[in-house]
Amino acid sequence: MRLGINLGYWGLGMDADNVAVAQEADRLGYSVCWAAEAYGSDAATVLSFVAARTERIDVGSAIFQIPARTPAMTAMTAATLDTLSGGRFRLGLGVSGPQVSEGWYGVKFDKPLARTREYVEIIRKAMSRERLVHEGEHWTLPLPGGPGKPIKLTVHPVREHIPLYIAAIGPKNLEQTGEIADGWLGIFFAPEHAALSLDPLKAGRAKAGRGLEGFDLCPTVTIAVGEDIKAGVDSQRSYAALYIGGMGSKEKNFYNQLTRRMGYEQAADEIQERYLAKDYAGAAAAVPHDLIDATSLVGDTARIADRMQAYADAGVTTLTLAPSGFTLDERLRALRTGVEALERAGLA
Repeated sequence: MRLGINLGYWGLGMDADNVAVAQEADRLGYSVCWAAEAYGSDAATVLSFVAARTERIDVGSAIFQIPARTPAMTAMTAATLDTLSGGRFRLGLGVSGPQVSEGWYGVKFDKPLARTREYVEIIRKAMSRERLVHEGEHWTLPLPGGPGKPIKLTVHPVREHIPLYIAAIGPKNLEQTGEIADGWLGIFFAPEHAALSLDPLKAGRAKAGRGLEGFDLCPTVTIAVGEDIKAGVDSQRSYAALYIGGMGSKEKNFYNQLTRRMGYEQAADEIQERYLAKDYAGAAAAVPHDLIDATSLVGDTARIADRMQAYADAGVTTLTLAPSGFTLDERLRALRTGVEALERAGLA
């Protein structure tokens, strides 16, 4: 099992530290460094910046938002980043959510599965450097009746095939991800509930005539290093409450729905109710201890090694760490502990 690091969002006051974290992850042999985007920093600029300051570690988008770019623009960006990084780019995609898609990008959040499938088809065509022709429900290239003509990508990526990941939570999206992607970007993944994600992923792989071998299962987990388990769990409550309670609307919150499928229906309701009422402290307090512990790495090196073994046994191939601390020392300690725990578990 390999390790990754997720820098999250740029521009939160830790930018210089983010470079140091990426460089330390590079030195320690981490496999990939991911950057995110929502409605603040974009991931492409950050990844270019990080790639220029590292040597071996891959850089990946987790995620590029599908409503933010046309598929051809995403193919251009991926090809450029792969070239600039010397063949170290991984393309992660996601549909985002209705509030961001419609409120920030002005793109209707409808038929996300069909839109994702078509988006990936166009990207793959463009990246293959064939002349781009596509007739679909969401995109037609070239536009009919106008001056447009089929053209092809002029940039030559370092690799013929850039790994493509999709962030997916719901069963149907997971199944499609298994069918059309090279890897899966997960969140709030617990080994004890692995079947919730892996069964639909396997079904999708089977549709494509493949198994999970060679498919990168890549969940992001928060990590809090220390002897005090309760303190480590508590340090991640606000993060969990934000996603379970506030990411999306009351009617459509994918993280809340996942929490419910994991058996925490009552807690999911309370977290969302409190969060939407702006009782953020109450929402954080309502997140069950066991839920955070099951979906995170908390404790000393030995306990984290045990949990890493559980993730590996569940089939995870790349475990991406998101340190819960805000100081550089805390984040670097988490990085080093991750490597020590991986070696202790015999997974390196």
